[in-house]
Amino acid sequence: MAKTPPPFAPFEWKIAWRYLRARRVEGGVSVMTWISLIGITLAVFALIATLAVRSGFRSEFVGTILGANAHVTVYSAGNFDAQGNLDRTIEDYDGVADRIAQVPGVERAAPLVKGQVLITNRERSSGVEVFGIQPDDLLDLPGVAESEQAVGDLSEFQNGEDVIAIGSGVARSIGATVGDTVKLTSPNGVKTAFGTSPRVNAYRVVYVFSAGRYDIDRTRVYMPFEQAQSFFNREGVADEIEVMVDRPEELTPILIPILEAAGERSQIWTWQDASGGFLRALEVEDNVMFIILSILVLIAAMNIVSGLIMLVKNKGRDIGILRTIGLSEGSVLRVFFICGAFTGIIGTAMGVGLGCLFAIYIDPIFSFVNYVMGGGVWDPSIRGIYALPAELHLSDVLKAIGLSLGLSFFVTYFPARRAARLNPVEALRYE
Repeated sequence: MAKTPPPFAPFEWKIAWRYLRARRVEGGVSVMTWISLIGITLAVFALIATLAVRSGFRSEFVGTILGANAHVTVYSAGNFDAQGNLDRTIEDYDGVADRIAQVPGVERAAPLVKGQVLITNRERSSGVEVFGIQPDDLLDLPGVAESEQAVGDLSEFQNGEDVIAIGSGVARSIGATVGDTVKLTSPNGVKTAFGTSPRVNAYRVVYVFSAGRYDIDRTRVYMPFEQAQSFFNREGVADEIEVMVDRPEELTPILIPILEAAGERSQIWTWQDASGGFLRALEVEDNVMFIILSILVLIAAMNIVSGLIMLVKNKGRDIGILRTIGLSEGSVLRVFFICGAFTGIIGTAMGVGLGCLFAIYIDPIFSFVNYVMGGGVWDPSIRGIYALPAELHLSDVLKAIGLSLGLSFFVTYFPARRAARLNPVEALRYE
């Protein structure tokens, strides 16, 4: 009794390879193979490139938020004074900050004084938001203290008086640089018998930073804490407590201990509350883009079906002969399955390679596109960050590979099964 060959035996691979290399005179199968291969390659490339850009955009956005903003902000619910005005300042800010800093998982708690002012340099003015912060606490903000595009020295911020640090966008808008003296004008200044007159003070710029976010660089100014208290009439009080934690993306377990440490009538506001809507929009967009690009991969995989159907039609006589000399239905199915699956595997591998190269070399690619288009392709005032980011994740690559191979194998099965069920008598009837 003859021994049954194992599945995917060498002769099955040999026959499949012969069909994949079919000449144009044999029905144009090679042309359809190339079309299927290019389609799968481009679809997988587009999927990986899009996933990398979306991951990079979210990572860059979250990184710039966490690098220059409080992870958790603690402020007072407020009390009404004798005139009926709501006072939300924190009096025992050092004590509150010390208690919060002792909560497990909290890296730092720092009091802040905040206010909006008009900054003027010569004849150019701009509205900015001033953050009064202790110099040591400013050094703990990586988006500011570790800015690669920063100009100046923060040691002068620690030692000097009447000094400020400004964002690069603020510097551009008013034409200021390190060493210049600018004026800050606050509408809530000195109280006189005739009302409140604006307060105008001059400050020397000692540091210009770029936090990586256009909206931060365009509006943010840092001032030593004591000077901010004096400038904004906050002597002896702070507006809020800025809290930095070890794991900012997992805030839920630490919020209640922070609130308890802050004391009664305290409230909290997290970075997720401030940017949650945008992050949820990014998540929805990620899911929608994946679905759309999955359809693109499916369309590309359908080219494999077209090529296999043509191959089965052109090779009907061969199928009849192979069945006559003893090939089983399973062997014929596997031969044509290999033809389609091989195209899907090669196309997927090429698409993964192109997608990974795109993510790795996105900066020179984007610079070239920007040069060809004459500049202005990326507007940071609209998108918030200064460049198109890309971040390659193994999970995204595996997701694209699984989707492409799964669809390729799935659509290949049906024309391969049709070939296996072809009646050899009918195939050879007119030969």
